[in-house]
Amino acid sequence: MRWPVFPLVFVVLGCGAEAPPGETGLSAEPGEELSGGETTVHDTSKNAYSLSARNMTPERRSAFFVGNSFFKENWVIAPSSTEGRDGLGPLFNARSCSSCHLLDGRGSPPDDPAEPLVSVLLRLGIPGVDAHGGPAPEPLYGGQLQPRAIPGVAPEGDAFVAYEEMPGSFPDGETYSLRKPVYTIAAARGDMQPDTLFSPRVAPAMIGLGLLEAITEEDVLRAEDPGDADGDGISGRANHVWDVARGAVTLGRFGWKANQPTLMQQTAGAFLGDMGITTSMFLTEECTDAQADCKAAPTGGSPEASEKILGDVAFYSTTLAVPARRDVGDPGVLAGKQHFLKLGCGKCHTPLFRTGTFDGYPELSGQTIRPFTDLLLHDMGEALADDRPDFEADGREWRTAPLWGLGLLETVNGHKNLLHDGRARGFVEAVLWHGGEAEGSREAFRALPSEDRRALVRFLESL
Repeated sequence: MRWPVFPLVFVVLGCGAEAPPGETGLSAEPGEELSGGETTVHDTSKNAYSLSARNMTPERRSAFFVGNSFFKENWVIAPSSTEGRDGLGPLFNARSCSSCHLLDGRGSPPDDPAEPLVSVLLRLGIPGVDAHGGPAPEPLYGGQLQPRAIPGVAPEGDAFVAYEEMPGSFPDGETYSLRKPVYTIAAARGDMQPDTLFSPRVAPAMIGLGLLEAITEEDVLRAEDPGDADGDGISGRANHVWDVARGAVTLGRFGWKANQPTLMQQTAGAFLGDMGITTSMFLTEECTDAQADCKAAPTGGSPEASEKILGDVAFYSTTLAVPARRDVGDPGVLAGKQHFLKLGCGKCHTPLFRTGTFDGYPELSGQTIRPFTDLLLHDMGEALADDRPDFEADGREWRTAPLWGLGLLETVNGHKNLLHDGRARGFVEAVLWHGGEAEGSREAFRALPSEDRRALVRFLESL
């Protein structure tokens, strides 16, 4: 079959930094190495992202391991003798959660342009909104491109990425190159609408998600400044999204555009969108009206994942710990920290929060944490725009990415690819992609002497 091909071009966001050379006279803050407060794990191995909160009781840690087993479990096609584990598809991206979140870490685009995207999914939509104010799905393909299918059902197609190198140089003459992604979709079920909107999304790391949910709504909203009333060029605002369990609009926290309100809904959404597994929260398969073969396919019951399995995976996702920082007292790290703050990076990548009371999660409540995010949306400029709105997030806005744990990304996942689509090959490229509200910080970073830029990276590597 010859598939029609659609060329696309996209972009997204990353992080920031700071550092005067030599002795700074600074010292580490008390407890600064404890990124997740008392939940923090002291591990620098490949398993650094896969450990439970350290302050959990043995009984609750047992529940964590049960959730871990379901997180790694491959689902199978229905009907199957594997009771409670069948119902994969009809359309899907992966067979298990860990297929994309390897070792609970970040996905990455393939290096080979002939290799299809796996741990980077492609969101789809058309102009307009759905019944709850979210993105309107593409009529034929729905809200997400699903490249795999069970027998008897046609897959939706594959997406590929190639890169255009964009060379540049710092004022001191040091050179760099940014890679601009060019996406191609090989659509298997026919042409998409000409005005289809696309957004590539890397599978993010799973660490510390429960701690982010434990931050009070009041503390998140306190940092909003949509009209830039203080004149600092930063105008973060919250996304407000549909909460299925509450049947109401509420604060969005999770996802690249803060389009999910809770980890339970994020988990149920991933079961459905990524694996085609229905839950009590989402009982209907994601088959569009035009996909008769999908609608006619066998299912694993209703729902396919029991309430227990959904709850166990959500519990696991909520209680994954954050690894401790390294070398917090190192002079180079302290210099980089100082630059991070002076350049204004901490205005979006908020270093410090105190969690509130999180019902059902005593270990996550009342913790001093250092996530380096404000959970708010920011305009990151045209170069990073995907032009696909998501609830109240417009096509240029992205939620501030948490920075905790990124210094161990290469150890855990074997790459240093950052930003929403993995285009940045390390911290320097991630900073240089910043625009919009972050343009001033980016240009200040570019103007730093090379020694100070290295200190900035040294600080980010300590996180």
